[in-house]
Amino acid sequence: MRIALFVTCLADTLFPEAAKATVRLLERLGHEVAFPPGQTCCGQMHVNTGYQAQALPLVRRHTRVFDPYDVIVAPSGSCVGSVRHQHATVARRAGDVRLAAWAESVAGRTYELSELLVDVLGVTDVGAYFPHRVTYHPTCHSLRMLRVADRPLRLLREVRGLDLVELPAAEQCCGFGGTFAVKNADTSTAMLADKMRHVLSTGAEVCTAGDSSCLMHIGGGLSRLRSGVRTVHLAEILASTERDDTMGERAELVVRS
Repeated sequence: MRIALFVTCLADTLFPEAAKATVRLLERLGHEVAFPPGQTCCGQMHVNTGYQAQALPLVRRHTRVFDPYDVIVAPSGSCVGSVRHQHATVARRAGDVRLAAWAESVAGRTYELSELLVDVLGVTDVGAYFPHRVTYHPTCHSLRMLRVADRPLRLLREVRGLDLVELPAAEQCCGFGGTFAVKNADTSTAMLADKMRHVLSTGAEVCTAGDSSCLMHIGGGLSRLRSGVRTVHLAEILASTERDDTMGERAELVVRS
């Protein structure tokens, strides 16, 4: 299958390993991954902060760039949530009915990584190996907008060597929420403190999730505590193999990143 990678802004600028891991994983499973070079921001941050007019050109560009592909994947529940739940609405409110229909068509072919693997490709065992104690944080957009449910957990349970431990109060927000963390810093910090307390209570070496934004928030807090717990994107865990982990080097590299 030929799959287009929607890389997202955070992966492109700050967390490229999540995108690279997505490519490695899909290619290992026998699929061709294309990278449409014309892609830019999907416009989520504009819509979320009230700038729908400024988001419209980004919606139009995203739709045009990804329309030629039958399947699109992103290592981000947040950005996929925007494509599915915001793009057509932005176009419709601007009076562009044709763009709204076009955006809905592209949205129907766009998947978060765990959705693509489980629902489209029909796999849960991707041949991964990651010998670490791991806990999983279900990010708000993947949980509430996309309703990915237990798909990431089903994938993690099949990873050889991985000790998966349940995260207490897992469905509670980590406090990031994009500009929410900046505009409501005190509230965000309190929410983060709760999330870190729950992560640390598991004794996990690694906290994983499907969104780099939440991992950035949680990882920053854990780093300031010098807790020794690291954050690793779900794609990186699923892309890891025993061959990569020769003498533990690959696993340790991923955990330190």
